[in-house]
Amino acid sequence: MWIIIIVVGFIIDRYMKIWAVNALMGGHEIEIVKGYFTLSYLENTGAAFGIFKGNFIFLYVMTSIMILSMILYIVIKKPKSMFFKIALGLVLAGAIGNMYDRLTQQYVVDFIQWHYLDKYYFPTFNCADVFLSVGTCLLALYFIKEDNDGKDKVSLQKQR
Repeated sequence: MWIIIIVVGFIIDRYMKIWAVNALMGGHEIEIVKGYFTLSYLENTGAAFGIFKGNFIFLYVMTSIMILSMILYIVIKKPKSMFFKIALGLVLAGAIGNMYDRLTQQYVVDFIQWHYLDKYYFPTFNCADVFLSVGTCLLALYFIKEDNDGKDKVSLQKQR
């Protein structure tokens, strides 16, 4: 299941980034909700929210370690929790999507822009960032709800 999530997430991310390049590059914007939600092309040479801007080697190394660690964990430990595997799959889909951009272009294509009128702009992001964020939140929920004995309380199946 986690492999399917990674593949589908990666395909969605690639498709949307290709669409963004074709539709938005060159200063074109699409206003979805006037004053609040716009699609606008941006090349991000950093990580989330633009941190570590231009530090390619650091980002390659850290992302590679994270991706390898999560894959090894799943393969070696074989966690039983479907919830946990879905969460890790989402994180991996996002990490791999953005890593692909960094390896092929030396920047990540961002295009989703939330803002409040012209007063506050949330950092521009992409689908991979959404997968990373949702997966990370699900992992946090998993670890919060997990028993001290390691028993999974968060499940996609009905509890008895």
